Amino acid sequence: MPDFVAALFASAIFCLAVVALNALTRLALQAQIAPDGLMEGGFVQYGGALVLAGSTYRRAVRTPVRVAAD
Repeated sequence: MPDFVAALFASAIFCLAVVALNALTRLALQAQIAPDGLMEGGFVQYGGALVLAGSTYRRAVRTPVRVAAD
């Protein structure tokens, strides 16, 4: 996969992960099952999204492209 496409895919995954983790954090805080120190837009959300995007980028760059003719 070209680097540009892999970077585009990884950035899309990062954005989706931040939105999903913020939604899960909001639900956990409203249900009072999360500690008060856990906040929306915090280190846990951005760190988790960054780890997911980084692993996605590494996997996209490492995986060879399969052509239908092969």
